Amino acid sequence: MPPTSVSPPRTAPGPANPSPAHPSRVRVIHPGGGKPGGPVVYWMLRDQRLADNWALLHAAGLAAASASPLAVAFALFPRPFLLSARRRQLGFLLRGLRRLAADAAARHLPFFLFTGGPAEIPALVRRLGASTLVADFSPLRPVREALDAVVGDLRREAPGVAVHQVDAHNVVPVWTASAKMEYSAKTFRGKVSKVMDEYLVEFPELPAVVPWDREQPEGVDWDALIARVCSEAENVPEIDWCEPGEEAAIEALLGSKDGFLTKRIKSYETDRNDPTKPRALSALSPYLHFGHISAQRCALEAKKCRHLSPKSVDAFLEELVVRRELADNFCYYQPQYDSLSGAWEWARKTLMDHAADKREHIYTREQLENAKTHDPLWNASQLEMVHHGKMHGFMRMYWAKKILEWTSGPEEALSTANYLNDKLFALKYFYGFYLCFSTKSYKSILWQYEIDGRDPSGYVGCMWSICGLHDQGWKERPVFGKIRYMNYAGCKRKFDVDAYISYVKRLAGQSKKRNAEESPNPVVKLSKSQH
Repeated sequence: MPPTSVSPPRTAPGPANPSPAHPSRVRVIHPGGGKPGGPVVYWMLRDQRLADNWALLHAAGLAAASASPLAVAFALFPRPFLLSARRRQLGFLLRGLRRLAADAAARHLPFFLFTGGPAEIPALVRRLGASTLVADFSPLRPVREALDAVVGDLRREAPGVAVHQVDAHNVVPVWTASAKMEYSAKTFRGKVSKVMDEYLVEFPELPAVVPWDREQPEGVDWDALIARVCSEAENVPEIDWCEPGEEAAIEALLGSKDGFLTKRIKSYETDRNDPTKPRALSALSPYLHFGHISAQRCALEAKKCRHLSPKSVDAFLEELVVRRELADNFCYYQPQYDSLSGAWEWARKTLMDHAADKREHIYTREQLENAKTHDPLWNASQLEMVHHGKMHGFMRMYWAKKILEWTSGPEEALSTANYLNDKLFALKYFYGFYLCFSTKSYKSILWQYEIDGRDPSGYVGCMWSICGLHDQGWKERPVFGKIRYMNYAGCKRKFDVDAYISYVKRLAGQSKKRNAEESPNPVVKLSKSQH
């Protein structure tokens, strides 16, 4: 049984609708039914794209079936919380939305952008006389709470408006893949494999809808908005090795010059765990995180080229589908996904049995934030995150396990790892959730650096490293108990540690020099060879 009780899904999967989406992808959160003929509004959040988007396809199908118009809405963070956000993530988000808005205009699809948070979504729905609100899916608490607040508002003020939720992020919808929190990748893989062919299908064209004849979106001065938001946010350099937007995402996947599947996939199986060979990685995680590309599109294209490199494509699909969607499974069914109480009982017991063990080194959060430890390899991984905006996946495991070893106990270790890696509170504001959390205890400078953080995969990565999630018990040792152990010597056997440290030093030096040259508006500019 899971370590804590898990509430059942809010509703069962919705019935088959006049929609191109598989019926089990859709959940009817509130049936409504009293607004026939009104427009359909798609509240975009996690999946920031127009192509290959099941939520948008579902909304367009509903609109076409009722001869109603369709609109897209996106709610940005409220102004009071701008100081909690950083230029790196905000710049990427806004520049991606700018491209999306232009694409929407080219399709004659109205795109409403709000800066006051999700509280503006119900008001828009009421003003438009909408029949249905279609929402994105995320397993994370802030998104679920924001959706609950919007649905509660509509139930009170506009009960006739139906609310649907669509899992457009996963290949297999999270509530279909499994009805419970899975113990391991092995148990989850078997369930997903059985239904994969049913869901891994080509996307249809967006259904044609009647022209928009309602309230027009206000014009957005994107240059002014980006300049204002970035100037008011913490001045952390943006990056340009990862250009935002759908077009850039497809280029990263299939580009003729440096596309992952067209140029680099062959080395993925052998080199993906070597931090000295970053080009072996897909570099797709920021696009998947912000929803600029569909994981289903990536999987479809990977299968097309499997004959060229079967082992590498299979390894990529394992990470893209099984491991990534297993993270959504955990966060969906385990409300305490970022807490020691969310670990399995055996892991909690072994960690608490060794909580009082003597640590050779104890570092403060500030020392960890500033990469001031005795371990040059750990320091390099931290600096890679700072100057590159992304830490190599293998190094994230080592990074988190050392935090367990260098803090006073497992609870502090997990809290610190989530704090540094996943931007625990501030990115809730970054996505516009109008929830009332205190931020005074969360003024770290490092959460700002990870471009693809605040993601289920990040929480699960910390839980795997520190709490043995999706793993097994190992030989018992001090501090770690039965949690899998990693050390410097083991890393030296796997890859050239000195080469990795030198690589990060060069990266940091080049970054600092370029930022100084471009002050007061620094941007981290890295060459293609550095990512």
